[in-house]
Amino acid sequence: MKSNSKSKGTWIHRFAIRLFTFVLAVLIFWVLGFFVDDIRSIHGPDYANIEQKHLDKDLVAKRDALVKQIANLSRQIENQTEKQRVVGDSSRNLQQTINQLLELQKLGMQKSIAFSDTEQANFTSSLRLFLDNQKKYQELSQTVSDMLEQKQGLVREKEQSEQEIEKQRQPAKDEFNTLSKKHRLRIAFLQLAILLPILILAVGVIIKKRSSIYFPLFLAFGAATLIKVALVVHEYFPSKCFKYILISGLLIVVARLLIYFIRTIAFPKTQWLVKQYREAYERFLCPVCEYPIRIGPRRFLFWTRRTVNKIVVPGDHSVLEEKYTCPSCGCNLFEGCPSCHKIRHAMLPNCSHCGAEKEIK
Repeated sequence: MKSNSKSKGTWIHRFAIRLFTFVLAVLIFWVLGFFVDDIRSIHGPDYANIEQKHLDKDLVAKRDALVKQIANLSRQIENQTEKQRVVGDSSRNLQQTINQLLELQKLGMQKSIAFSDTEQANFTSSLRLFLDNQKKYQELSQTVSDMLEQKQGLVREKEQSEQEIEKQRQPAKDEFNTLSKKHRLRIAFLQLAILLPILILAVGVIIKKRSSIYFPLFLAFGAATLIKVALVVHEYFPSKCFKYILISGLLIVVARLLIYFIRTIAFPKTQWLVKQYREAYERFLCPVCEYPIRIGPRRFLFWTRRTVNKIVVPGDHSVLEEKYTCPSCGCNLFEGCPSCHKIRHAMLPNCSHCGAEKEIK
């Protein structure tokens, strides 16, 4: 039986294969995202329409009318307050003028100088205008006070309307939440209806073509699809459901891997056996029981798998080869070659001298 040894290629080729496998997986993930985004763009329930069915139109109209009245009163209050401020500034200026005239009159009386008719007229006019401004200021204050009281009444009435509307709005919210959940589940079902068949196909191809030279293509395809499916499940399903889905998937994967490795040990393939035997011979250990192979200059030495490369082998390294059987398990490790009659490795497929092949069981 000929061994199916394959060329690994140079490191640059191996690096390029891994790099482009990753890039391909990203591109496939990107393409799958287009399908998912298109499905996600399907419109869901409209809250405005649902709310309109549950709310009393007259109550809503009343609330809107109250809002307009409150806004109108607020503007009027601002206007009256501005007028009141102007009248107040004017009154303060007149008060300063009257105080100045009174000071002048007081000084004139001290110096026995009487007010002229013009000064007396100015004083009387300023005093009359001051009193009129004070009266107007009080009227504006009363008007602003009445408007504020009216506004407060409208605000209380608006709050009552809002409370009644909020009571009617709660069934609309419940209906909207129910329809939104159904819409999300529908979107998730549509996305998984596309992704799961692709994932099943990818897994089947990976299992069937795991020995193919194009296995990296199938691996990138399967990995990208698996990640996209996991993200969709995580997005649309509650965390409680997601953890059970995740742990179930992990249990299946771990159990499958465990079965695979158990079967690999119980029923090993030829290529794995050859690799195991080759590594054991390289360390001068029995491929079956790992007992040290003590032949030639190593006859009286001791080593393990970790210390084999640290042992200094004494004597002549060109000692004649000889047949050898493991004293621990009885396996034949070195035997005569039927073709060239020289000593060869009994558990490797080819003779190191003539290249004659034998079947490895």
